[in-house]
Amino acid sequence: MTAAAGKRVLLFGASGTIGHAVALALLDDGHAVTCFLRPERTADAQTGGLGRAGAVCRFGDVTDPASIMRDAFAGEPFDAVVSCLASRNGVPADARAIDYQANSDILQAARANVVPQMVLLSAICVQKPRLAFQHAKLAFEAELRASGLAWSIVRPTAFFKSLSGQVERVRAGKPFMLFGDGELTRGKPISDRDCARFISACLTDPALQGRILPIGGPGPAITPREQGEMLFRLLGEPPRFRHVPLKAMDGIVAMLDSAARFSRRAAEKAEYARIGRYYASESMVVLNPLTGKYDADATPEFGEDTLESHYRELIAGAD
Repeated sequence: MTAAAGKRVLLFGASGTIGHAVALALLDDGHAVTCFLRPERTADAQTGGLGRAGAVCRFGDVTDPASIMRDAFAGEPFDAVVSCLASRNGVPADARAIDYQANSDILQAARANVVPQMVLLSAICVQKPRLAFQHAKLAFEAELRASGLAWSIVRPTAFFKSLSGQVERVRAGKPFMLFGDGELTRGKPISDRDCARFISACLTDPALQGRILPIGGPGPAITPREQGEMLFRLLGEPPRFRHVPLKAMDGIVAMLDSAARFSRRAAEKAEYARIGRYYASESMVVLNPLTGKYDADATPEFGEDTLESHYRELIAGAD
């Protein structure tokens, strides 16, 4: 795509890792990108990187509808809005404020400014909603689908970053932590760069519009045990695992739920525990609605980056 063919895009959530990657992908595809960021992002490295790459950076409060209208849209025409917003911790209040309400306010501002298109970054885990942030995301998905705008809802599988938390642990000689036998779940993780390229394509490819789009990276699907084995192999070490029973996590959730009646902090910790329990037992691939079972083969693949190449880069960068 040439710069002349590009669209004027207003991007929300560009301070996050995936949002930053989306900004760069949009710019690479010839779009004119305006990023709406929190004021504290004014001088940080990510904002500076966006500016140097060619994006316009504006600042305000995404939880304030007036700021969205005044500081983000600023009375200027846009061809599309892209939202990569996500609550930081997933607790109910934050999920409602960001995953639903902020996106809803953005949508209303887009309609008021006659923006014809919106692309939403959601998550594949909303297929089986049990958590507050999942219900909030689904509520906004429904609102966007009914909005009358051209829309695309992108539901990526796990990002590489979410599967990299144990790299330093293993490098330090500790065992790789597994829930159960490590074979309970499978996923097709996707890199920030590949997901960002897919989101950018939604702006111009009619086949990606008016659709909910689950997307993973290049297969095959991988289990947590296989992730650990991969890490040890790359480090030249024999695999060592520590197994955590799911019942232990259930006990922690139950204990925190009891305390949640008396403490807001305990209630938040209980939600964190439920989130951890969810990801310990649910696969990040397409859920077949007819069988109720996860289907890795039915999960679309996109891009070229692999989790193994990502692990190699992390290990090499730490040496």
